[in-house]
Amino acid sequence: METLNTNFQENVVAEIKLSYSHKIKPSLRPKIKCSQHASEILRENWDKDSLGFVEEFKVMLVSRCNQVIGICKIGIGGTTCVTVDLKLVFATAIKGNASSIILAHNHPSGNLSSSEQDRRLTQKIKEGCKIFDITLLDHIILTEEAYYSFADEGLL
Repeated sequence: METLNTNFQENVVAEIKLSYSHKIKPSLRPKIKCSQHASEILRENWDKDSLGFVEEFKVMLVSRCNQVIGICKIGIGGTTCVTVDLKLVFATAIKGNASSIILAHNHPSGNLSSSEQDRRLTQKIKEGCKIFDITLLDHIILTEEAYYSFADEGLL
């Protein structure tokens, strides 16, 4: 019987390297004061042309002193939904060294009500945050004209 000769070395694997860099001085980062302020920052960093067209899901990374570290787009969907990969949410928060996060997605329909699926996803992420000692501050739904805050509605 012939043996297959593969040219690989045992126990040699790729190195995983985590790094963090930022281009904005901490003193210049906006500080989150309330849900309205967070929604304004999110809206300013959202593609205005897609806000009323397709659903997107983003995560805002927040420092221990409530300064915005950054915003990361996690997924783009269709006109009625967006798939959210939880691994990407937590990988982003961990790599960004966030103490807290604010979830955000838009409703192209203009409907400000949170769906059962929105509430289940929020609770799932809230539970996951506990493992990593990250605080889920809010989940904001944006429409072209307004916003809805899970924190303000007592859903966190």
